[in-house]
Amino acid sequence: RHRAGSSRPLYAASGASRRSRASSAGAAIAVFGSGWAWLVKDRSGAVRIVTTPNAHTPLRDGQTPLLTCDMWEHAYYLDHRNDRSAYLRGFWQLLNWDFVAGNLR
Repeated sequence: RHRAGSSRPLYAASGASRRSRASSAGAAIAVFGSGWAWLVKDRSGAVRIVTTPNAHTPLRDGQTPLLTCDMWEHAYYLDHRNDRSAYLRGFWQLLNWDFVAGNLR
């Protein structure tokens, strides 16, 4: 859910619109095995969605993490079994875009 305020530009740039949310979730679901989905600011200042395997972090690639979604099995298995889509639906409901926007500064 988007909360009104200074985060609206970030919300739009991050691909969080209804149309782009499916592709964002698709990137997270596509993480093979254990890994992460990230919202990052790259070196040019652009906001992008990236995924990393295992313990890899975007910091190693010169990107600034703004938000991360844990796609390791321990994050979703007890509540959702292997239904990563259900896990991500819950994740979207809990997002605090004002916090994410604060990380952009």
